[in-house]
Amino acid sequence: MAFDLLWLLLPVAAASGWFAARRGAKRAPARPDGGYFEGLNFLLNEQPDRAIEVFTRMVEVDSETVEVHLALGNLFRRRGEVDRAIRIHQNLIARPSLTRTQRAGALLELGEDYLRSGVLDRAENLFRELADTGLHTAAALRRLVDIYEHEKEWEAAIGAARRLEAANGGVQRAAIAQYHCELAEIARAAGRHDDALRSVRRALSHDRRCARASILEGRLEMERGRYRSAAESLMRVDEQAPEYLAEVIEPLGECFRRLGRPERLEAFLERVLARHPETSAIIALAELRGRRSGAAEAARFLAEALERNPSLLGIQRLVRWYRSHAHGECERELSTVGECMERLFEDVPAYYCTHCGFSGRTLHWQCPGCRRWGSVKPLHGMSVNAFLASMSGRLQTSGRPADAEGRR
Repeated sequence: MAFDLLWLLLPVAAASGWFAARRGAKRAPARPDGGYFEGLNFLLNEQPDRAIEVFTRMVEVDSETVEVHLALGNLFRRRGEVDRAIRIHQNLIARPSLTRTQRAGALLELGEDYLRSGVLDRAENLFRELADTGLHTAAALRRLVDIYEHEKEWEAAIGAARRLEAANGGVQRAAIAQYHCELAEIARAAGRHDDALRSVRRALSHDRRCARASILEGRLEMERGRYRSAAESLMRVDEQAPEYLAEVIEPLGECFRRLGRPERLEAFLERVLARHPETSAIIALAELRGRRSGAAEAARFLAEALERNPSLLGIQRLVRWYRSHAHGECERELSTVGECMERLFEDVPAYYCTHCGFSGRTLHWQCPGCRRWGSVKPLHGMSVNAFLASMSGRLQTSGRPADAEGRR
């Protein structure tokens, strides 16, 4: 510990000695300040707290030494010694000699300290104060957004994200749409359907490509018995984010059945496949044809589709249909293949994050791993290459701890 701290503090100690010697040179021929050696002695004798006190006392806070104090605090925060970082940054802020810019820098670092230590209320107050100063505004607002997301304070997150966008902090429309969706989910759970629909429509006004908002709008309309409007909302997902089609095919089929037009689902799926080979649409269309014309027709259609666009889920369904009509030795062989595939799929996640690789059985609109919005995608229509990449990654990480859903 002492050895690590020696290397940590040596640059700071050297800078402290240099500043002290520089001041001495202005007064008389320079002689190394005794505090410099005193601080090093405390380090070597495993007394880092006393060494910090010496260096802090030795280097007076002025326009030349503020950066030394900030560097010292940052080093301790990176090491996880947040209490020490807080002491150093608080000491800086208490000095009346700081310029407005220097104080803003110290406020930002102290806010980071509190955020790292989990004292969110103090961090929030500091970042709010900093955002109002006009200095480090974008950085402070980004941290406020992080805090409000963590605390699930969605109205506050919307306000901070709007201010961040105005402060040239980048486009925040997609995130704001997700916050409105969160508010819609809360209103829906409380039975406030009008409020939920208003929030969903606000989400779409910020981000017309928000598939989550369309899915939620469709479900809300279904709960009110407005199946035509629900179907229109759910079909919109194909244009917004076709990878989420697997989430809407079943409720969309229910809407068309309620409207007395079940054939419209098949027509919709055919239009989807004319634009892009979405596996969930292929399988759903094969099942519809199987109900109308039998398993042999479903298997034929699926086999032709898989020749063009192979997927593991499609192969699994095809094997199931072949097994249902096989006899004798062929049936036994297909049963072996089918059972192997079923076992493989038991360990395959339903969803994965395209950014950090988090996987699980539940759709999270904000990834629990990297905290990104909209990066978790369904694996229902996974291609063969994607499946092999997923399994390869799982083999490489098989010795790591389970993810947030208890899977390895």
